[in-house]
Amino acid sequence: MSIQLYHNPRCSKSRQTLQLLEENNVQPEIVEYLKTPPDAATLKTITGKLGISAHELMRTGEDEYKTAKDAVVAMSEDEQLDWMAANPKVIQRPIVINGDQARIGRPPESVLEII
Repeated sequence: MSIQLYHNPRCSKSRQTLQLLEENNVQPEIVEYLKTPPDAATLKTITGKLGISAHELMRTGEDEYKTAKDAVVAMSEDEQLDWMAANPKVIQRPIVINGDQARIGRPPESVLEII
């Protein structure tokens, strides 16, 4: 199974994580999630592999989140996943997936645990 990197090339942590993977001879399948956003089912799989809730996968500092915070907090888990799929900018990044395991690359070195 290939290793996937949910990547935003404009994000320094995402670029650092990609560089770290390459330095460790890993050529991940790169998913530029802002260009091809994951659907809610994929996000549910990712949160399961990370062992976190949908809300924990959100970047709460993004304007999109701040604007909708009260509504998002009141949503069910599935509704939050749907909302993230429609607003991919709020998804934490970078995310590395290797089989049944995943890590958010903050710090980038955390992804080394699963490669």
